[in-house]
Amino acid sequence: MTTPTHAAHLAQLNVATLRYPLDDPRVAPFVEMLDPVNAAADGTPGFVWRLVEDGEGDATGLRPLGDDVIVNLSVWESQEALWDFAYRSGHLEVMRKRRDWFHRHVEAHLVLWWVPVGHIPTVREAVERLEDLRAHGPSPRAFTFASSYGAAEAAAEAAVGHAPDGDSATV
Repeated sequence: MTTPTHAAHLAQLNVATLRYPLDDPRVAPFVEMLDPVNAAADGTPGFVWRLVEDGEGDATGLRPLGDDVIVNLSVWESQEALWDFAYRSGHLEVMRKRRDWFHRHVEAHLVLWWVPVGHIPTVREAVERLEDLRAHGPSPRAFTFASSYGAAEAAAEAAVGHAPDGDSATV
């Protein structure tokens, strides 16, 4: 994996299409894991931020891609920090059971991209990155764990005319 060399953090969006509504008993085991997994993420070294719905502890009520699609958007200090949480923690147990609750994706469902330290990506920005990955494949602008790019490569691409979207917030 690539370690960022600039003042950048890694943003990630992943989407999942529900097999059943969130209040369906068949999805209850997933729903029951949300709070503990989110608390673990919040306490993981390298975690910066995650999207939550106003007044809620998670983002499952936000449905920018359709009523049956849930989103997870977060920012991490490095690709390694995100990888460690996703694949070397209790989060892995949720991923192992994902087919019980979510349909298999036929197109990209995870996108990674570098953001300046302090930048909080919007849902719109994240969805645009996912659409870019789906339309054009991996690039320094939108990539995956299997096809990663460093922060320096993303900065170089942005400098030649692919600047990040202006719809953003800063912390």
